[in-house]
Amino acid sequence: MWRTVAGVSVLLVLSGCSPVSIHRLSLVDAYRARTRSALATDQFSASTHTVLQRQNLLSVWKTQPEKALASLRAATQTGFYSDDVSSQIFALAELNYLLARRHHDPALFMTAALYAYAYLSPDAPEGERPSPYDEHFRQACDLYMLALTEALGSPARVGSQVWTLPVGRLELQANPDDLNWHGHTLTDFRPTARFTVSGLNNIYTEPGLGEPLAAIPQMNAGETHSFQISDKMRVPVSLFMKIDHAREQVLSDHMSGRLILTASDNAVERREDSHQVPLQYDPTTARAISLSESVDWSAEYIGFLNGRYFDDHKRLQLAAIEPHKKGRMPVVLVHGTASSAGRWANMINDLLADREIRKHFEFWVFSYSTGNPIPYSAIQLRESLQEAIHNLGGVQADPALGHITLIGHSQGGLLSKMLVINAGNRLWDGMVSVPLDRLDLTMKTRDLLREALFPSVMPEVKNVVFISTPQHGSYLATLSVSRFLGRMITFPFTVTHVLNQLVQADDALRLDMSPWRVASVYGMSPQSSFIQSLAAIEVAPEVEAHSIIPVTGNGPSATASDGVVDYESAHVPYVNSELVVKHSEHSTQSNPVTIAEVRRILFRQIMETSSDRPPSGEMEKRNIVHIGGEYVPTERSWK
Repeated sequence: MWRTVAGVSVLLVLSGCSPVSIHRLSLVDAYRARTRSALATDQFSASTHTVLQRQNLLSVWKTQPEKALASLRAATQTGFYSDDVSSQIFALAELNYLLARRHHDPALFMTAALYAYAYLSPDAPEGERPSPYDEHFRQACDLYMLALTEALGSPARVGSQVWTLPVGRLELQANPDDLNWHGHTLTDFRPTARFTVSGLNNIYTEPGLGEPLAAIPQMNAGETHSFQISDKMRVPVSLFMKIDHAREQVLSDHMSGRLILTASDNAVERREDSHQVPLQYDPTTARAISLSESVDWSAEYIGFLNGRYFDDHKRLQLAAIEPHKKGRMPVVLVHGTASSAGRWANMINDLLADREIRKHFEFWVFSYSTGNPIPYSAIQLRESLQEAIHNLGGVQADPALGHITLIGHSQGGLLSKMLVINAGNRLWDGMVSVPLDRLDLTMKTRDLLREALFPSVMPEVKNVVFISTPQHGSYLATLSVSRFLGRMITFPFTVTHVLNQLVQADDALRLDMSPWRVASVYGMSPQSSFIQSLAAIEVAPEVEAHSIIPVTGNGPSATASDGVVDYESAHVPYVNSELVVKHSEHSTQSNPVTIAEVRRILFRQIMETSSDRPPSGEMEKRNIVHIGGEYVPTERSWK
């Protein structure tokens, strides 16, 4: 009897150890379990586990991974489990990638990339390609990209090459013409996959297939110094390894393919047979690398104190983000005091994410020594633009060059205004009591003063946007520390020579040519005769003008300010539109409301000037009052 009871007890205990059970997971843990792969962990995916388990290779993989890979490859070649070839090829890609990470072996990484491409099979008939809804589809794209990144190194080797792989020989051909980018040779291809970006508000990527790179275009010897792309600028590029009949080739011992380089602005979509393969790009990371390598942030203050900073011909004053393309209208960004072109990074990054903006506009940045007299810096801006237009063939060669938009922040807005007014003698008379022609000056000095203080509208400029601009001066310029800084500024020799001639020209003038009074800081003081005279001159009616005015509070009022410029100083009634950006400080260029307003203004320009304009619905989407912004009626509102 006791034996029967004991036997029943054992059975009851054993029945409690069911071989199949379920466990409840949180949504996060459930997602991690379903999407686990060698991309993010040291473990392979559930489907690769199934492939190994079905072929009794799990234990072999743990002790002899190379043998497990060889067995799995042989089984795939012979058609073993022919109903599951896709899963086997994905497993080969994932396992080679996992083993490559363990051994840091470029050949294994390249093998993983080949298998990942074979799994995706973009040139295969539709029924033989994986569904884009399959979670392994995107994982295979990433395995392909990351494996190429490791295999080709940094900088990436993008030329023709031959590989000896564990599974055979691979020959890759590259077309040298792919290195040509608008007449420049691309060099130094840096993979962007290993970089993380900080300092930019938004990260934009273009999903697709390929390895995203950031390349440097070599400068040509004949390029003009006045206008060119920076020698540190990075171009977003995609490297695509194409293997014809990939599933057949990858299971053979001799493989061949092509390496295809395509810059982002040249790519629509590559066609592989009858199928479209979008290419993968990482434009934000490329721009961030450019900034980190090219911008010396300390130069913002050096350039403020040293008026001769840009006299060194190695330093560009007007630079392009990319070479000019016929039909694209220039947007010229002019920074403010003790600042630099790098401060426009977020705005440029966001605006270039808009396909219509990229199609119709290109961005130029102007840099200058911000302590110099404002009229002198405005001359440099005008001359740089004139020379750039001339070197690009002029408006006759490309009418888009006759539709320039100037966007100036703070002092940069004042420089921009000097190019869109017909001053006549009002600036001069507001500052000097004796007519220019009555002064005993050299012809060269007289011409420079006439150019600086009798400006007229530059005909190619059709739009101007003032951002945080002290139209009536800034109270900070009246502070003693500002005057102290003004005394530390060193002017260019040209400016010094003109000042000395003015002092000697007529004792009756009794002009105070002290550097601190002539420098830009005092020039922006509400007590400055220059700023008072400039404020009284309206933008020419043929130029469309817009104001973007940040305030730290809720809206415009007699006491509103951005911390540097009062609202009442930035407000002018003659602009076509004025947007007050609430709860924003002086450096508002990165504020999403400010950027959205610039986008709206540019889109309005597209609608008014381009025959290739987007649908009217797109215009309506951008012609809205933005959250955090308030439009103020102006005299020329919506001309």
